[in-house]
Amino acid sequence: MAAVVLIATLPPYVRHRDAIASHPAVAALRFNTIMPIGEPKREVLHSLVASCDGKPLFVDLKGRQLRITRFAYLPYAFVEISRPIAVELPARIRFKDGDGEIVRIVDGTKLILAERPPRVVGAGEPVTILDPTLVVDGYLTDDDREYVAAARALGVHDYLLSFVETADDLAELRALDPEARIIAKIESRRGVELVRGGLAGAGLMAARDDLYLQHGDDPCTVLDALEVIIAADPEAVVASRILTSLEDGELPSLADLSDLALMYRMGYRAFMLSDGLCFSERAFRRAIATFVRVEGWLRARS
Repeated sequence: MAAVVLIATLPPYVRHRDAIASHPAVAALRFNTIMPIGEPKREVLHSLVASCDGKPLFVDLKGRQLRITRFAYLPYAFVEISRPIAVELPARIRFKDGDGEIVRIVDGTKLILAERPPRVVGAGEPVTILDPTLVVDGYLTDDDREYVAAARALGVHDYLLSFVETADDLAELRALDPEARIIAKIESRRGVELVRGGLAGAGLMAARDDLYLQHGDDPCTVLDALEVIIAADPEAVVASRILTSLEDGELPSLADLSDLALMYRMGYRAFMLSDGLCFSERAFRRAIATFVRVEGWLRARS
């Protein structure tokens, strides 16, 4: 029976950073490059590698992922996003907990909304545009390229690559680091179709936050996508929306416990804890304790 692997997010500035990295249940760490930093990228990565003490550190590059850079709550709201896009208008835009309608695009990145989300949204939050005509300009960002250069200089070659949708996405990273060991984050319908057709040269991750939003018009189809990913890569990682009830609560929700059991029974044996769980030491310890308990229960019944 394959061993269960747990990857934890490693925030650069939390006081319990070393406790996350050294926990015996944690096999590898992930640095989310969307996090703001106060030092040069190479210095931050060097410090994180030292905390990992030999455990792998995955550098999570953002690729074509769309995030908010600025939002204005006006009668006609506008939202600025991280990458230039083109899409047929009007188009629906999905925020983390609400929708809007794009009626104009200015300079590729400023989206004018005729219909606003139900709350003010903040910088750094992800957005999803489901329209099949969507085109995101380019792939790796300038920040991604700088992080690859810093990682390579330190001998770090493990990457999570967001929103992989073509084989060229992998090639773009390998042009910067020929030794790159890549886990492709599958976060869109296009990504799932790429996996269906066969994606060589990378492991897979079911990054369920955006993946679920991308299937929002028919939510049950995300279950098909999860099965496609684990069938293509028996060592695939499942991430996002794992034990999120423990970010604020003392006990896991029944839905979270059932979700772990479903992912395990689908075949997933590698799990990743998110930013929200790892930023708080109490949430992290609750999540670890719950995960270990559930893993033991599942293994005993397999």
